[in-house]
Amino acid sequence: MSWRNALPAVRGKLLIDEPLAPFTWLRVGGPAEVLFLPADEDDLAAFLSALRTDIPLTVLGVGSNVIVRDGGVAGVVVRLAGRAFAGVTVDGGAGAITVGAAALDSAVARAAAKAGIGGLEFLAGIPGTVGGAVTMNAGCYGAETAGAVTAVWGVDRAGARRVFQAAELGYAYRHSDTPAGLVWTGAAFHGPRADPEVLGQAIANITQRRETTQPIREKTGGSTFKNPPGDSAWRLIDAAGWRGKPYGGAMFSPLHANFLINTGEATAADLEDLGEAVRADVAAKFGVTLEWEVRRVGRKRRDDRDEPKDRA
Repeated sequence: MSWRNALPAVRGKLLIDEPLAPFTWLRVGGPAEVLFLPADEDDLAAFLSALRTDIPLTVLGVGSNVIVRDGGVAGVVVRLAGRAFAGVTVDGGAGAITVGAAALDSAVARAAAKAGIGGLEFLAGIPGTVGGAVTMNAGCYGAETAGAVTAVWGVDRAGARRVFQAAELGYAYRHSDTPAGLVWTGAAFHGPRADPEVLGQAIANITQRRETTQPIREKTGGSTFKNPPGDSAWRLIDAAGWRGKPYGGAMFSPLHANFLINTGEATAADLEDLGEAVRADVAAKFGVTLEWEVRRVGRKRRDDRDEPKDRA
């Protein structure tokens, strides 16, 4: 009997062989063997506590910074959405804001600004959710998540709720020591008191800057590579001649050379292969190895050994 015929009961939704491309900004990729949309944190915890530990688990946020490969994703993909995971609670007097992991970064920035809590304006420039931001220490324009988050909590593979102080997560540039198998469900942030009008104008400036310098209306995954020490990934990609150069249905944006875009009918393989071609070229020409910032998950369709297989 397939493991998918014996999944734990849930109050949310369990979708079999569900296409994941519509859940990602790049609009590519194969299906999840199982896509789980939990009703709330208790539903998530009960499911994880009963799920066989040998079943792979992948967490998918809003899909803004991920390439799902064409062969799909083995095991269970968890996607948090809805009010149960996207709430925002503000205590302006204490300079504190508590949010769900599925809350959009931009929504958190606006809520904080309205309450007069500073230091979170940069989140308006990050196209994703809080869960992704605290996992990868997302940042832009000189600020990053580690400088504002105070605590993060989630559910582990045993179904236990775990809370971490920010200092426990080993934050570094675009990195955290998030434990394997943990699904973040919420986070707490803190910032100094500030004038809401000033904060609102700062967010407006960030939004305008993004609109004029980034291809935000394209099918993109945001910054593709991390900036190497002392340099910029976009500068190296541009200098290597890859800005605006077509590669199948993929391209590095003419507007921002570190933004990988799906120009129409790209496959996940087109996008990943282009990224790898650029990495190789930059390494050959400049001696710099670019590191992926965009997550790549799942199996490559062209490798038969990686095709989905039910577990007995």
